[in-house]
Amino acid sequence: MAGVFVCAVVLAGCATPPQTAALRAAPPAGLAASHRIDSVPFFAQDEYQCGPASLAMALVAGGVAATPEALKPQVYLPAREGSLQPEMLATARRHGRLAVVLPPRLDALLAEISAGTPVIVLQNLSLPVAPVWHYAVAIGYDLAREEIVLHSGLTANQRLPFAVFERTWARSGHWAMVATAPDRLPKTPTDETLVAAAAALERVDPAAARRAYAALVERSPALYAAWMGLGNAAYALADAAAAAQAFARAAQLQPQAADAFNNLALALLADRRVDEARHAAQRAIAIGGPRVERYRETLATIERASR
Repeated sequence: MAGVFVCAVVLAGCATPPQTAALRAAPPAGLAASHRIDSVPFFAQDEYQCGPASLAMALVAGGVAATPEALKPQVYLPAREGSLQPEMLATARRHGRLAVVLPPRLDALLAEISAGTPVIVLQNLSLPVAPVWHYAVAIGYDLAREEIVLHSGLTANQRLPFAVFERTWARSGHWAMVATAPDRLPKTPTDETLVAAAAALERVDPAAARRAYAALVERSPALYAAWMGLGNAAYALADAAAAAQAFARAAQLQPQAADAFNNLALALLADRRVDEARHAAQRAIAIGGPRVERYRETLATIERASR
């Protein structure tokens, strides 16, 4: 069925879509002329099962043991006869992966493939008035041929012209995601997007999130939010000394960030450094802000602990 719709798109295509045209006119500097990730397995996608199959391919390529059958109860919604994007992201996180939505650009998608990361893409293989939503895994490309390579439906290594792919992909708002090992950050998302992805991972797997935050501060040492996240993850894992170190760095980066000093006080208290904890809590109170009552509670906790 998918092949019928793709052929219809090929016949209907006329003008070159904008991202394909831009890529043709000025290929990004540093992007390999072609690349294919041979380590991505292929799982044939039965009817309505493209979500579980695509996610399984991406996870297995990254070293996670997964099968479409095992993932189906986690991502497939029978009432919708398919899988929604939030379920795809959440399931990747439950498997300890950093699940990130990519910038909605063809050059970003190709850059991730060039870096060895398979990309799950959402396409509409029909028309907007009668959508046929479909997940596939982009595993390769060739700039000279203007082709992308997909594991899609019942076809492994399906080659599509960029123009055809872009039209089907554009109907989803150019939605694409990756699911990487936490310490293997994707190349193209912003730091803010990566911090948000690590925070979402932290809610289900603090140890995995800690690895993501550590990779973020290595890449961007002045990123306050990543140091805060690293401290929170370490604190959740009962590593008070590491948490205090991370919060102290956050406080150095933003000396007027009361939250950083409050969190530092709590981590120092957990590390039995009461005098330092008191000083940090007092600093948070002095800075003030909408959560100043919380900071006062922190100081009260410290005073009780020191008796």
